[in-house]
Amino acid sequence: MTETVRRLFGGNPRRVQAAALPWRAKADGDGIEIMLVTSRGTGRWVLPKGWSEGPETLAMAAEREAREEAGVLGHASENEIGRFYYHKLDGTGVEWPCEVAVIPLEVTEERSKWPERKQRTRQWFTPQEAATAVQEPDLGELLVQFAHNPREIAA
Repeated sequence: MTETVRRLFGGNPRRVQAAALPWRAKADGDGIEIMLVTSRGTGRWVLPKGWSEGPETLAMAAEREAREEAGVLGHASENEIGRFYYHKLDGTGVEWPCEVAVIPLEVTEERSKWPERKQRTRQWFTPQEAATAVQEPDLGELLVQFAHNPREIAA
């Protein structure tokens, strides 16, 4: 459905969020791990994500969200690995359709203190565990596909 048709029939426009996909090579060199965080509202496992602020690119927003929500630093790829969709309820009860660009971020530093540490839990998962932990099937598929060749996909 195009945005024009959505607005014509009273739907809210889709907003694009940036999601960081924090990842690292496993210590034994056999594959990767993916970090998920809990959401503030429901406590379900999610990627750190949010809206771009001002002139931020999606990659810049992904880096900021990873730092704020998960306490990790790294360099976000300029390339997204795909998108998934969900509906977000705002504080007034209005439902917003959201499109989320998933952007790989190879973690170079994990901080012990970060802005949302008292509101969220972070945890490393195998790609298969992460795919099972998230509620969005499309996101789960993206996580498993990414794990097959992360450096090439994130390049």
